[in-house]
Amino acid sequence: MADTVLYERSGHVATITYNRPDALNAVNGALRRDLNAAFARFREEEEAWVGIVTGAGRAFCAGADLRDGQGSTGEFAGTFWEKPTLNSFESGWEIHKPVIAAVNGHCLGYGLTLVTWCDFVLASDRASFGYPEVRLGIPAIVGAIRLPKRIAWADAMELLLTGDRVDAERARQMGLVWRVVAHDDLMDEARTLADRLVAGAPLAQRAMKEVASRAGDLSSLDAIRFGETMRSVVVATADAAEGMRAAAERRSPRWEGR
Repeated sequence: MADTVLYERSGHVATITYNRPDALNAVNGALRRDLNAAFARFREEEEAWVGIVTGAGRAFCAGADLRDGQGSTGEFAGTFWEKPTLNSFESGWEIHKPVIAAVNGHCLGYGLTLVTWCDFVLASDRASFGYPEVRLGIPAIVGAIRLPKRIAWADAMELLLTGDRVDAERARQMGLVWRVVAHDDLMDEARTLADRLVAGAPLAQRAMKEVASRAGDLSSLDAIRFGETMRSVVVATADAAEGMRAAAERRSPRWEGR
C-alpha cells in the first residue's frame, strides 16, 4: 500500500491513518485509492475486529484536494444518475465491524463525511469540523443525507448551509463528537476504547451493528423479524458456544470470530 495511507494492525485492532500531512491529508486520487484499499482490507481481514481511523500531522482530513480535479471522488462506472457512487467508506460501504474516529485536527468535507459513518468519535481538543463545500458552490451530498440522521436538524443545517467550522466542544454539544480529550491523549484513549470493544464477541457485535443500522428503515415488525433471524445465525457460531461455556466455568471467553 502506498504511503498516502498507513494500515497497521496490533492484535485485533487495525489503525488506518491518512498520511499526506503536508497537504493536511486532503484527498487526491492516490489517497482515495489507498484509503479505499485500507478499508477494504479492514473489512476482509479476519483478524481485524475493530478499526481506528486518524490523520498524520495537524489535520484529520481537510477534504478534497482541489488541485486534483475530480480524482478525489474515486473511480466508478456509468453515469451519476445510473449508478450511485457507493465506492468508498465515506459514501456508504457497509462495514459492520466497529470503527473509531480519532479526530486529531481539521476534519472537513470528505473527512467529516467519513466521521459520520464511524461508531465512536473521539476528538482532540484541537479538532475542528465543517463542510466548506457551500462556499465553493458545491453541495455536500452524502453529508446532507447522513448528518441529519446523527444530529439535530438545525445543527446539521448550520454545518451544511453556512460552511462555518465548529470546534471540538461545539461538535460534542451537537452530538457529532462523543468525547473530547486532550490532544496528546487522543490515540491512547482510542486504543483503550478499542481494547474494550475487542473484549466483546466480534460476530455478535457485527450482528448488532447491522441490525441497528438497518432497523431505522424498517417497520417495527420487520426490524424484529430481521433481528431475530440475525440472532439465530449468531447463536449457532462457535463463539456463542464458547461464551456460554465461559460463563458456566466463570472465566473470560476466548473469542475466535467464527
